[in-house]
Amino acid sequence: MEFTKTSLNGAYLIELEKRVDERGFFARTWCADEFAKAQLKTNLVQQNMSFTQKAGTLRGLHFQKEPHAETKVVRCTKGKIYDVIIDLRPESATHKQWFGIELSADNYKMLYIPEGFAHGFVTLEDNCEVTYLVTAFYTPSADSGVRYNDPVFNIKWPVEVKYVSKKDKSFPDYVPSFRG
Repeated sequence: MEFTKTSLNGAYLIELEKRVDERGFFARTWCADEFAKAQLKTNLVQQNMSFTQKAGTLRGLHFQKEPHAETKVVRCTKGKIYDVIIDLRPESATHKQWFGIELSADNYKMLYIPEGFAHGFVTLEDNCEVTYLVTAFYTPSADSGVRYNDPVFNIKWPVEVKYVSKKDKSFPDYVPSFRG
């Protein structure tokens, strides 16, 4: 695997090292040794998956508050999404900055998202599947998020957001409260 730093402190784009032959290719999508060598967290405890039927559907931007904050490794396994992360760590030099990238079943890219980041995506095609490896168990009382159209972040979504859950629309304007 190749780990490339993004513009946000601690977040990485992960690209597969493919071993190609006449049948296709083989690649690791997870290796604790390789993650440890890159000084990334390896204590994954859960794998989640989402399926989204319609293009233009937004999911997020979610995070879990401390002490249940989680690191995520996200990959699109069917379809195509525009994945966005926001650094919510008040002490970070990239606080309140966002990063977006297209993840697809065709490009095989993954995004490593450290604790203290909000995460969400908009589907660019119908019938998208996304998998998430996480370092913390889901804790409903720690579930939180920021609104996808909050002017503090000014995210430039590449397509019109057509479908958003009631929950994701209802997040208040951002105030730095990730720690609490």
